[in-house]
Amino acid sequence: MTDREPVEARNLDIYGSPELAWETVRDALVGALPKMETASFLGTVRPDGRPHSAGIGALWHDGEIFFVSGPGTRKSRDLAANPACTLSVRTPGGDIVLEGTAGRVTDPAVLEQVAAAYRESGWPAQVDGDAFTAPYNAQSAGPPPWHLYRFVHRTVAMVSTVEPYGAGLWRFES
Repeated sequence: MTDREPVEARNLDIYGSPELAWETVRDALVGALPKMETASFLGTVRPDGRPHSAGIGALWHDGEIFFVSGPGTRKSRDLAANPACTLSVRTPGGDIVLEGTAGRVTDPAVLEQVAAAYRESGWPAQVDGDAFTAPYNAQSAGPPPWHLYRFVHRTVAMVSTVEPYGAGLWRFES
């Protein structure tokens, strides 16, 4: 897949900074995901409507965002019932919040490609059936095997903390 382009952009800056370019946001995500020092948090909705947030190791690969989670974790159970979620990422260029949906990936070719990308980033993921295994993972992922999820963003907001300063919102086709 290639990078998706926004269908709408809005300048949210209240101090007169020019509109941020989508490329600024995309480049920040590409540079930050996955890196151990990058803070990324997935927000899901529990069946009773309460929010849930957990740290994840998100990966930008071939224009898409992926993450893993064990099938018994709160986030995986939430996504099975309601795929709506958020992804919040602190990058060196600013804070980014993405809203969208996440769904499980079971296509063997995609699993192999994403596992290879995770290995290139330093996490030794291996495909095991329709999931991943590795010698270790974050505590929030639960025990192996880990399911792979694709996050599809519908809106993205960024507050830039470096030049060019500003704030923006981008909308994407569903």
